[in-house]
Amino acid sequence: MPKFHIKRGDVVVVIAGAHRGKRGKVLEMLPEKRRARVEGVAMIKRHLKKSQEHPQGTIAEREGSIDISNLMPLARWEKTKAAQQAPEKQA
Repeated sequence: MPKFHIKRGDVVVVIAGAHRGKRGKVLEMLPEKRRARVEGVAMIKRHLKKSQEHPQGTIAEREGSIDISNLMPLARWEKTKAAQQAPEKQA
């Protein structure tokens, strides 16, 4: 299994793509696809068929996956933002 810069439970920031700037906790890693599920990011609608739990069927929202290259740990992201703003204050 490859080693990644994030792991399950980390708080991350989306740095690229349609969900850029959103933050969330990593719920699941999908190493074979190089993707991760992040809490509250990339929500998709899943159609569920009838069951005892849902007699009419339902449309459930759940997290989709995001490519790992588009995620950065929150601590590292804040450190880079602070470094970018520091030169502006000196000038």
